Amino acid sequence: MTTGAASEVALTDQAAKRIGALLAGEAPGAVFRVSVEGGGCSGFQYQFAISPAPTEEDAVIERDGARVAIDPASMGFLAGAKIDFVDDLMGQSFRVENPNATASCGCGTSFSI
Repeated sequence: MTTGAASEVALTDQAAKRIGALLAGEAPGAVFRVSVEGGGCSGFQYQFAISPAPTEEDAVIERDGARVAIDPASMGFLAGAKIDFVDDLMGQSFRVENPNATASCGCGTSFSI
């Protein structure tokens, strides 16, 4: 588990607050996992899940009670990104502002590089 590479990904206050609230109902050691997988309308898509614990290879971001784990392959796509939580008229969702993405879909969950 590393924290150096995790500094390349930022969490907004809103994201940290929401992730902390989600993890409060989970077993100790649980993390909010962010990953990038092939698929979606633009080629890649973000996946969000609760995992029981980070792996040794994961980069871990910790902020205000939030613990986020990112696997090494996904970190290559997420370097420099900012994870936010938005609550607006369209609903509640996590959004990733990714400087590596050259295009994204309207829903904000898929992107291309």
